[in-house]
Amino acid sequence: MRYACLIYYDPKTLFGGGAEANAVLAECANYDVKLTETGHFVAGEALEMPDTAMTVQMRDGKMSATDGPFMETREMLGGIVLIDAADLNEAVRVASGHPIARIGSIEVRPVVDFSTPPPQL
Repeated sequence: MRYACLIYYDPKTLFGGGAEANAVLAECANYDVKLTETGHFVAGEALEMPDTAMTVQMRDGKMSATDGPFMETREMLGGIVLIDAADLNEAVRVASGHPIARIGSIEVRPVVDFSTPPPQL
């Protein structure tokens, strides 16, 4: 099964020049290689800072676009890694090895399998 690992961090912490943050950044460069070696890596991308983003909405047939995300938070979505894992427990274990997990957080979420019925709410 595939899992999206959504990587959140405080950019002031990650890019603030501290020793731990610098070590984390150095380790991030090779983390995808480690995931590939264990057979978990599917895809991954780091994201630019939120001020380069646009948020798009369609309402009543009209598109609106605004600069940046709407969130009012210190942490930002900084990247995504798509992994293969046997189950959620394995996916969480794999995600816990990401260097940013030491100073940020990793949200692990199953990817929708569109061959199955949608959730019942």
